[in-house]
Amino acid sequence: MNIKNYYLSFLNNNCIVTLFISFFCIPIFGQDLEPRAYANIPKGTNVLAVGYGYNKGNVLSDPSLPIKDFKLNTQLLAVNYIRSFSLAKKLARVQVSIPMADMQGKLLLNGVQVTGSRTGFADMRIRFGVNLTGSPALDRKNFRQYEQKAIFGVSLVTSVPTGRYYNDKQINIGSNRWGFKPEIGISKRFKHVYAEAYVGTWFYTHNTDYYGGNELKQKPTLSFQAHASYYFKNQMWVGINTNWYKVGEVAINDVYSGDTQKDWRLGATFSVPITKTQSLRLQYHTGIYADLGLNYDSLTLAYQYVFF
Repeated sequence: MNIKNYYLSFLNNNCIVTLFISFFCIPIFGQDLEPRAYANIPKGTNVLAVGYGYNKGNVLSDPSLPIKDFKLNTQLLAVNYIRSFSLAKKLARVQVSIPMADMQGKLLLNGVQVTGSRTGFADMRIRFGVNLTGSPALDRKNFRQYEQKAIFGVSLVTSVPTGRYYNDKQINIGSNRWGFKPEIGISKRFKHVYAEAYVGTWFYTHNTDYYGGNELKQKPTLSFQAHASYYFKNQMWVGINTNWYKVGEVAINDVYSGDTQKDWRLGATFSVPITKTQSLRLQYHTGIYADLGLNYDSLTLAYQYVFF
């Protein structure tokens, strides 16, 4: 019995979905659409953000279940904190995101509608990055006089398995495994326009407590994202965002599925300042191309507060 038939055989009694809730990065939900991840900011900057997101569509992110008609409505709430500092005179930052989710899903299988829901914490994300060139670690006074050059940076994103997970339940929010994404990024300013591009690869540990006592393995996932943002004089800005990723092949008990997923998304971001230290951000993104699902619409609204 191949992998797809193996899953269809037990889907008659159980539905499984693992929703990987991505970074709420000043702030964003979704598949790693993170404008300004390598932005030049003063050292000692603190950012606290709280946001709400809504996803609707085929948001099935578990590549072991290539099912096209699994529909989910997901509401998300996340708290995100960022701290910048100096590391060997380079600008560095650490970023922590703690999300919660409420998911309502349904699947039409052999003419029978199967439904499920789950509420709880999702997997925490921690990002550590260093800008190697183009943005030295400066205090606020010297930062105002510095003209940004082309930035080249590196980062490591870690997905911590803190999300709610049951190996015998229909729907899981957590993934029950660690994920690590080394990434490189470039950022360049052209007067009022900031152009950015990042390339990274996700590596995963094994989920040894997969459904039914099985073990899930996954090959690395390649991701690419690009952003173009236009800044106005009052610090309001608008941006266009896109990403592409290729999900690594999975194996259940060392039997590889032979299936891979590719996905391409396009979105827009609008940020408006409320005061010198507060702002609101709205982002929308949608699927342009998807192999095996992952075709959903996402809307996020967030409040951000900056302090030193």
